[in-house]
Amino acid sequence: MRLVDADGPALVVGSTQPLGVVDDEAASAAGVAVVRRRSGGGAVLVGTGDVVWVDVFIPASDARWEPDVGRATHWLGRAWADTLVALGAEARWHEGPLVGSQWSSLVCFAGLGPGEVVTGPGGKVVGISQRRTRAGTLFQCAALLSWDPTAILSVLRLEDGERSSAAHDLEGVAVGLAQLAVERGQEDRGGPPTVAGVEDAFLGRLSSL
Repeated sequence: MRLVDADGPALVVGSTQPLGVVDDEAASAAGVAVVRRRSGGGAVLVGTGDVVWVDVFIPASDARWEPDVGRATHWLGRAWADTLVALGAEARWHEGPLVGSQWSSLVCFAGLGPGEVVTGPGGKVVGISQRRTRAGTLFQCAALLSWDPTAILSVLRLEDGERSSAAHDLEGVAVGLAQLAVERGQEDRGGPPTVAGVEDAFLGRLSSL
């Protein structure tokens, strides 16, 4: 497992996304680097302290390795859901097939894949993508501490009307753990979740599997 801490804002595009989805001029003006990850799915905007990014590799010889792509993330989603419950959030992992939307090929958190985690009334809080080789599977996980769709949309190549429509559609599809803590009145119980706190809780859960 590898914990990844962003030292600045970056737009992380999926392995199959064309770089043409990025508004290079807007990204440069905002100081947002553009990088490509090795796993699939839509783009994720990361920055200092707003996303918990964890890479998990499972070799093909491991008992948790699953040949079925749709089921491969189930054990990991369960671990994430248990972690969030331990942190005081209502969470469940998605056991069904991919649920897409108009914007899910563009923005990771606009869709819901197998094993990904939703909380409360259904807002997605953990996204999981995977890259599979003969050696095993690399899972790349992003757990939100905050969610503001206008931030990621501002650096994607969209017409003004599309950007406005996307911002409206994406407002409620995801939620951050820090936002949930405030909504549930938990911010006074040791403060809202932090990157380090979520990482420690997830590490503890994985070590018990």
